[in-house]
Amino acid sequence: MQLGLGTAALGRPQYINVRTETCDNSNLAEFRKQSFAVLEEAYHLGIRYFDTAPGYGLAEELVLEWLQTKNDKSIEIATKWGYTYTANFDANATIHEVKEHSVSKLKEQWNFSKKLLPYLKVYQIHSATLETGVLENQEVLAQLAFLKKEFNIKIGLTTTGTNQVEVIKKALTVLVDEDTVFDLFQVTYNFLDQSLKEILDELISKNKSIVIKEALANGRVFKNENYPHYKDMYATLEKISKNHKVGVDAISLKYCEQTIPKAKVLSGASTTAQLKENLKLNNFSLSLEEIEILNSLKVSPNSYWAERKNLAWN
Repeated sequence: MQLGLGTAALGRPQYINVRTETCDNSNLAEFRKQSFAVLEEAYHLGIRYFDTAPGYGLAEELVLEWLQTKNDKSIEIATKWGYTYTANFDANATIHEVKEHSVSKLKEQWNFSKKLLPYLKVYQIHSATLETGVLENQEVLAQLAFLKKEFNIKIGLTTTGTNQVEVIKKALTVLVDEDTVFDLFQVTYNFLDQSLKEILDELISKNKSIVIKEALANGRVFKNENYPHYKDMYATLEKISKNHKVGVDAISLKYCEQTIPKAKVLSGASTTAQLKENLKLNNFSLSLEEIEILNSLKVSPNSYWAERKNLAWN
């Protein structure tokens, strides 16, 4: 199955997105129980790839706890390092996470993440950028190369922002002892931001793994009165959804699956009901004409990321 499950919304009660309904996540024990149920349902429905991070609140801990109930070598866990969750489950927190790409942070977070072995298959730099200098930090790169060899895991990175392609290009040139370090790239991609396509052929030719995040553009694909400039997009998505008798979420996920062959596409579902809706992507295929229509919805990375920057934690 090409659909994987991202756990950002399972590990912390708030996430950056557009919400059309309100929900109360103040009861942490209840929230944890519901998140555990989503992991269990995902497994039951055939999902075997789970993406987590220490920056996602209790997500990594929750995944580890859930793994204790499993004995299935087909489960693949991906985690990350570089962000620390700081909101402490406070809905009114002003700072939810702090980024740090130092070798000490890498070693500190690996100390917990390694507990996910032997299910841990992918270890990623969380939101690698040119600004943090992480792709030139020889200590960090040497440590990642060591972990790759020592534990037989893929080393990857996740990208965010207008210069995703530039970051990937740079990462493709990174070597330690004449070996490439990065095997996998987790990239923001959807029909609004299609910049991944610029480097897709190179990634495929170099046999790199691709994981797609934010396929629903942080909820912007859903009809919302606050975004009148997406009126035509909403009408288009509604028409295609009706045609296939599925929700806009399944259309958005299917677009990613069909246009980036062999990529893992992450669901960000926070409830079992959302997950079941997402999995309807397995029930249909988009026509070439529909894909062309969705391709035509793209916006510039600058406007996409400027808009995302203004989204609230909720």
